[in-house]
Amino acid sequence: QVQLVESGGGLVQAGGSLRLSCAASGRLYNTYGLGWFRQAPGKEREFVGAINWSGDNTIYADSVKGRFTVSVDSAKNTVYLQMNSLKPEDTAVYYCAAGRGSSPSTIWSYWGQGTQVTVSS
Repeated sequence: QVQLVESGGGLVQAGGSLRLSCAASGRLYNTYGLGWFRQAPGKEREFVGAINWSGDNTIYADSVKGRFTVSVDSAKNTVYLQMNSLKPEDTAVYYCAAGRGSSPSTIWSYWGQGTQVTVSS
């Protein structure tokens, strides 16, 4: 089992920045990847970005490319989502996930509880 706990959400003005953290614990393997997803009210959950455990391979959704950065601190078992130039349409509950891969099509077996990000205009 893997447990994931997100933190760092909040309210920010458009153009601002936030950094989300996801602390992972449990039976982690170095073949795991860590991903970030988001779900806005009335919309389906969507992929935001992902990283492999060694941190040398990242992938992003087109909607956040150039603004968001995923990173991992393997020593701390923590993955981060740095969000810059935030837009009101980035408002959503953000989730981190773990799975045996780091692409949008990975089967994400473990999920955190989510953290709310609200961007005001």
